[in-house]
Amino acid sequence: MALKIAIIGAGPSGCMLGRLLQHSKQDISVTIFEGEASIDFRSQGGTLDLHVKTGQAALKAAELFDEFEKHCRYDGEAIKLCDKKLLCYIKSGASKTGSRTGRPEIDRPVLRELLYNGLQSDTVKWSHKLVRVDNDLTLHFSNGNTESGFNLIVGADGAWSKVRPLLSDVIPFYSGIAGHAFTVSDAAKTHPDLYELVNRGSLFAFSDLKMIGAQYMGDGSLSIGTWALRSESWQKDCGYDVRDPNAIKAACREDYAGWDPQLVALTQEAEDNIEPRDLYMLPIGHSWVHVRGVTLIGDAAHLMTPFAGEGVNLAFQDSLKLSEAIVSAASASNSHTALDSNVAAFESDMFKRATETQQLTYDMMSAMLLTPGAPRSGIEKYVVRAIEGEVGYWTTHVLLKPLVYAWYAIFKLLCIGGERKSAKSG
Repeated sequence: MALKIAIIGAGPSGCMLGRLLQHSKQDISVTIFEGEASIDFRSQGGTLDLHVKTGQAALKAAELFDEFEKHCRYDGEAIKLCDKKLLCYIKSGASKTGSRTGRPEIDRPVLRELLYNGLQSDTVKWSHKLVRVDNDLTLHFSNGNTESGFNLIVGADGAWSKVRPLLSDVIPFYSGIAGHAFTVSDAAKTHPDLYELVNRGSLFAFSDLKMIGAQYMGDGSLSIGTWALRSESWQKDCGYDVRDPNAIKAACREDYAGWDPQLVALTQEAEDNIEPRDLYMLPIGHSWVHVRGVTLIGDAAHLMTPFAGEGVNLAFQDSLKLSEAIVSAASASNSHTALDSNVAAFESDMFKRATETQQLTYDMMSAMLLTPGAPRSGIEKYVVRAIEGEVGYWTTHVLLKPLVYAWYAIFKLLCIGGERKSAKSG
């Protein structure tokens, strides 16, 4: 008898899991329930860099990597991390013909379309917004429909998951970081100076416990974000209308007074479709006692802030490992029992992986946005944590950490010390 799998949410992790299960050729029935009325490939934030061991590994297992390479941007690997005066602490170029970092970029809507097109045509049920899941695992939707009889329900339904309450009473909490999202369309034509500043890649400017970030998108636009420490009630208490573009731009001129004019221009030349954003997270190490017939992946399981660029990669790794657990169970003689034990083992592994990634993300956020004097005072910790996430603890701390600290000691002496001497002589 076929295993019946319900996936809640047609986002990247849900569609990836569906594709992997259908591609396995095992006797597995997959239905994805999505609250939206139809597929919408609108932009939902900045571009994504998919990593070799996680995001790209899942794409290869799903035999979608060749399609991914048609759309990914190797020149999007270019990055600048600088301070408010545009002094670069990290600067890396990119190649148009191959990867330097192993992390080519792809726009979120393009990735979602790629995944959706990899599903069988009748996989997604639209206009099925989940309201609740009963203890008997009956799904209740806002359109009045109910569905039941699934061997496994997978909550891939994001931060405010309706599946999570079956497993955990924990809800996301405010991270303390908030800001606005801006867009500059057709940047090369409309604002060539800003286009050149971002260099078809990513620019992250930190100072004064604040940030201005910009990413070049595949459609030629710039996706821009301002982030800072703010109270949870900031949208009510900030003293301006957080949805009035003129008021927002005026507030940015005040908030970023003294920053390089080009950085401030990223907020001033943006279009009027500006959105306030609050960043939420789940507790580092969030876990639950296994419950038969239900599990979580992606943000539903381990929501974190975006400052390490790991969210979608971790979610794709979840999808890959859970698909392997389900496929293995489907080929077992007692598939239902095997499914339960395999999912429990998957969760144990996910808790470990997620905890490490959540901590990495928090540490990188802290180094730049919670450390007074950053990036000067936090750059070494930021870089060391980034390297550790790639090559492991011992290699980083025994071999590479001393080099990082030595390099930035020289950098600060030459660059920052030189700037101070020049300012005094002027």
